[in-house]
Amino acid sequence: MRKVTTLFCAALTTLAAIPVTAGAAIALDRTRVIYNEGDKAVPLTVTNEHLSKPYLAQSWIENSTGQKITSPVFVTPPVQRIEPDRKSQIKVQLSPEAASLPADRESVFYLNVREIPPAVEKSNVLQIALQTKIKLFYRPKAIQVQERMEKIAGADGIRLSQNGGQYTIENTTPYHLSVTRLDATGGKEVKFEPVMVSPKASASFSAPALGNAPVVYYVNDYGDSKPLKFSCAGSSCTVQSDSK
Repeated sequence: MRKVTTLFCAALTTLAAIPVTAGAAIALDRTRVIYNEGDKAVPLTVTNEHLSKPYLAQSWIENSTGQKITSPVFVTPPVQRIEPDRKSQIKVQLSPEAASLPADRESVFYLNVREIPPAVEKSNVLQIALQTKIKLFYRPKAIQVQERMEKIAGADGIRLSQNGGQYTIENTTPYHLSVTRLDATGGKEVKFEPVMVSPKASASFSAPALGNAPVVYYVNDYGDSKPLKFSCAGSSCTVQSDSK
């Protein structure tokens, strides 16, 4: 899933009286990156969608705690100028330290691309720069598949359990499970805070009662939302065969 955040504002006069210019100019060609062990690099297309102004694109990698890193994953070039209505590339690569990453499960990082607009001539214009942040998954050889996964491999082992107003998802797969939506029995969507469950780990969340046939939606390798249909007996739920 792609996350776009407002980065900074530049203005010297009262905000209420300032015209605002907004709208992302720099765009990536995908919403997540899968880096398979053995790949020399993963190229991504970066587009300046503004029709008349050049933009700088600043790129970097963060680890799972939000710290900027240059190892074991890095991106080049760190800064580049992209002309109006033109495309360019960035490349995600591994450093030698990647050899220490887990060999039995995915590792997650975050690719950030910040757009830097050209300076404006008018002093009373408020500029809003946007930053795109997408997930970057490093996938070791032991768990690689030939193509991107339409459905998560090993989904039949995923478990859902209830304890009062709390639900727990147990992710038995070696892949990250990004849960974005919950439907109660009958198809009614319920409110909850989306969660990413690490490989071979579990995560808990609060939600209204889901009944005995809830549906959990997760994001696949293509960035699409896919359902996992569960069947519950008491407080324990297992994945139905047609979701595997």
